Amino acid sequence: MAKIRVGLIGYGLSGATFHAPLLQSLDDFEIRAVVTSRRDRVEATLPGARVFTSPEELCRDAEVDLVVVAYPHAEHYRIAKLALTHGKHVVVEKPFTLQVAEADELIQLAESQNLILSVFHNRRWDGDFLTVKELVENGTLGTISTYEAHFDRYRPEVRPRWQEENGVGAGTLYNLGPHLIDQALVLFGLPETVYADVLSQRHPRIATDYFHIVMGYGRMRVVLHSGSLVANPGPRFAVHGDKGSFLKYGMDPQEDQLKAGIRPGHPQWGQDDERYYGHLTVADESGLVTKKRSTRPGCYEVYYSKLARALCGEGPVPVTATEARHVIQVIEYALESSQEGRVISCQWP
Repeated sequence: MAKIRVGLIGYGLSGATFHAPLLQSLDDFEIRAVVTSRRDRVEATLPGARVFTSPEELCRDAEVDLVVVAYPHAEHYRIAKLALTHGKHVVVEKPFTLQVAEADELIQLAESQNLILSVFHNRRWDGDFLTVKELVENGTLGTISTYEAHFDRYRPEVRPRWQEENGVGAGTLYNLGPHLIDQALVLFGLPETVYADVLSQRHPRIATDYFHIVMGYGRMRVVLHSGSLVANPGPRFAVHGDKGSFLKYGMDPQEDQLKAGIRPGHPQWGQDDERYYGHLTVADESGLVTKKRSTRPGCYEVYYSKLARALCGEGPVPVTATEARHVIQVIEYALESSQEGRVISCQWP
């Protein structure tokens, strides 16, 4: 089978650390072209790939089938639209867009062109999330009453990079929020209500670095939280139901592994440290019993493996553009809630 020819727009943290290594780990793909100002980096890591200086040049390349957009957030809509207009299938790094209206326009454009449009919500394949998903779906915890997920960091000093400056699309709500929101929507579907507190705690003139979102599902509550001044984080996940609870500390190892050069296929790939295995508490004849629960291996490469099959017409898209659009809608509701200090009743198409 012919390889899927990829054009990678952006070769910074996202493009070089996540997309390129995952694509290279699969025989289905070949990275043919890259947009970056760092030609030397591409020549060292992607020998044979052509280097372009602009997205427009790459999108005109007839030898590219799939465009991966790994540019700053504010550019996602423009570049995805450009690629679709040139007849390319498109993967967009999260967040999909900055506005729901932009997402809707891209979805309609892709459908009109009969092209695949997907968003890289890789943390659906975090090992800890896969473990939580299994416990929720198999009924181990019973009917869920509270689901809490954190993405906390300790970064008291603002870094000189666009994600932390007060620009369009910057801040943790657009950077980390999509991960937590997408995971919750995968588990529980679309919420009935959203209540949020969104602000900057480190300095009033930088981007958002704190958010606390409560999504309502009848009597169940989903709490999504991120702070940048958390030196000693609590549980990454805390899930409670009428049959038991599950607490999980620590972060999925795949990002750090990719940064260290570990790739899919390595014996340690996606393997959680036993010290961070979760604690599952359930009732038996003697009362409540707590035991360690091993973490399922993480597997970010599954996203691209599923995408390859979808591009060949052999399976569903791993993350649909409509699913990613709903994430942006929740972000818009969260901003509205925080600005107005009220619970927002969600309206879904």
